[in-house]
Amino acid sequence: MGRDRAWFEALFEGVKNWGRWGADDERGALNLLTPERTAAAAATVRNGRTISCALDLATQAGPDNPRPAEHFMITAGDARADNPVPGFEQSNDFFGVACHGMAFTHVDALCHIFVDGLMYNGVPAHEVTSHGARRNSIMAAAPGICGRGVLLDIARATGERWLAPNRRITVAELERAERDQGVTVGPGDILLVGTGRSYRRRAEGPADLAEGMAGLDAECVPWLRERDVAVLAGDGISDALGGEMTPGWPMPIHQCLIAAMGVHLIDNVDLVALTDACVDESRWSFFLAVAPLRLLGGTGCVVNPLAVF
Repeated sequence: MGRDRAWFEALFEGVKNWGRWGADDERGALNLLTPERTAAAAATVRNGRTISCALDLATQAGPDNPRPAEHFMITAGDARADNPVPGFEQSNDFFGVACHGMAFTHVDALCHIFVDGLMYNGVPAHEVTSHGARRNSIMAAAPGICGRGVLLDIARATGERWLAPNRRITVAELERAERDQGVTVGPGDILLVGTGRSYRRRAEGPADLAEGMAGLDAECVPWLRERDVAVLAGDGISDALGGEMTPGWPMPIHQCLIAAMGVHLIDNVDLVALTDACVDESRWSFFLAVAPLRLLGGTGCVVNPLAVF
């Protein structure tokens, strides 16, 4: 049988974590980031080298950024004394961003994705209202996401600078990268998958999304469940875009990991500096810290993941 709707439905049911951490749980796989695992990851820090894995907050529209971030000055240098405190000079500004999409480094909360009207742990979609999410919001990650980060550079493992658009990464390629890099993805890890998109954006600028985007094939879902990853991140959105899609299952990585497994996704990480650091340090694992905003009812938020060696 091919990958019809029934195949994806069986896949979704087979990897569910609903009830695993209790009927009222909203943290999902973040429960795998135990204090012991976080402490063990922090103990791997050797020289304190710190790498940002975030894209700049883009305020200009582009092929992959139809809703750019807004940045307005409230007070600039020419009005620095325009305030109620005599002699006090300052500048102020305002930022606004619709975080989801292909241009901003952001975390997807567990309320971001529904399958048949349900989100993680069987919570109905009506729990997300016009005032925000009452369940499974980004507040579940407010204590922070800190643990062992593991980068699997698939483009590097296949000898390519970047993968072709809509290329689908297989389990065999994930495991080949593990062998080549001398690292094994394990329970509670924050897995980052590199497709080379970060390098292509630097070389050619943002690509037209009509070309598609490289990402994980749906066959990787059970593998991610077996490895018990706590968080999945990528230089794209983890799903492959483009090519033939099964009706109802256009983004199976998002649908299965967020809604079934309760895995927070970090989309659009910048992996250039991190890859260079991994090569320099001769290691592909590191301490990774992500601090989501305390946004009540939020479906996600922009973040600046920090890798520390």
